[in-house]
Amino acid sequence: MWTPAAALDPSASHTHTNTLLAMQRSKQDRPENSYLIRRIDDSRWRTSCDDSWLPMDSPRKHILLFATTRSGSSFTGQLLNQHPGVFYVFEPLYHVQQAFTNSSSRLRRTLDRRALLGAYRDLLLNLYTCELHFMENYIRPEPQEHITSSFFRRSSSHALCSPPVCSDGVVAAASDPPDETWCPKKCGALNLTLASMSCLSRGHVAVKTVRVPEVGDLRTLTEDPRLDLKIVHLVRDPRAILASRMMAFSDQFRAWKIWNATGRQPRYVDLSQITSTCKDMVASVETGLQRPAWLRGRYLLVRYEDLAFNPKDKASEIYKFAGLEMEDRVRTWIAKNTNSNASSPSEWNYRYSTTRDSRVTAESWRLRLGFDIVRTVQNLCNDTLALLGYKQVRSVAELRNLSQSLVEHRTFQPVT
Repeated sequence: MWTPAAALDPSASHTHTNTLLAMQRSKQDRPENSYLIRRIDDSRWRTSCDDSWLPMDSPRKHILLFATTRSGSSFTGQLLNQHPGVFYVFEPLYHVQQAFTNSSSRLRRTLDRRALLGAYRDLLLNLYTCELHFMENYIRPEPQEHITSSFFRRSSSHALCSPPVCSDGVVAAASDPPDETWCPKKCGALNLTLASMSCLSRGHVAVKTVRVPEVGDLRTLTEDPRLDLKIVHLVRDPRAILASRMMAFSDQFRAWKIWNATGRQPRYVDLSQITSTCKDMVASVETGLQRPAWLRGRYLLVRYEDLAFNPKDKASEIYKFAGLEMEDRVRTWIAKNTNSNASSPSEWNYRYSTTRDSRVTAESWRLRLGFDIVRTVQNLCNDTLALLGYKQVRSVAELRNLSQSLVEHRTFQPVT
């Protein structure tokens, strides 16, 4: 029987109990929240604890692409998605986050970080065991008869846009980049029962997420006897992460963009997000490098820049770690999506585009960020840069000189 995280961590039990009590009080005080809480309280624990239906010796392998926002995770996830034996899900934890943050302010206050992480782990467990109906606890509006039109980024998964989930004859080519709209239009609403059947028919289940802060938060999943979990930890130069976030999320990073354009730092610029990103990245990498028993054979650190510079070799390394055979269709996809001169406005405006000249884009941030911003990030993330082998720059000339890479040669072996 799988035990909730709070039960495995004695220090968590007091907080967890208080959280559930607070949720119950919120249920009484706020009737409009009772449905969400009832579904989480009842269905979550019933599904997590009732494992009588699961085969004792499931041969299925489980992969978690563990990353942070704008670290190249969409591109890396698509490497896994190209394999016909992989059931790939893009960012399913989005639904958990939305369900909680869209609830009343009182309910949000009762759900601390530990409770949210517990919900994340419960959903991951159910996805890895192909119980996709569990997502109905979080998808809004609630699916009717296990059918939904609100599955986040469904089009990023070949499995969710192919038979038996989608009608015969309506299948995306393996080399097609993900598209935001074609799958729902051609395939119709997503039947979660058929999606579960598709999952059960495949040997690997892969999930990409940027919502779990630290790799240590995944320990209970690596130790769960029902899972054979492999964690691919994707990291990227934090200066590049910031540059990508500024482009992708203009409204949220308006102050940064003003700073970049004018060279003057606004008083209200928020430094905490990039600081938190670096702190979580360092904590996770240090945990991995310490090679704890619960990560042995289950953890691979990958720098996005290494994947961009040597896509075939690094993809082969990821596939070998995950127990996958490299197929011709995967090699074809890599060739098409790492040597592209894609420059159409529509493609580059597409937030999760994976078609690019990877060698060029890996360090193109050096032409977009002002030196003052780069120096600030270097000061905030000094430990991260040193740990992962990213060189700092001391002048504008050094920043703009793309003939000298800022990525040191480093070898990160799988944790064995």
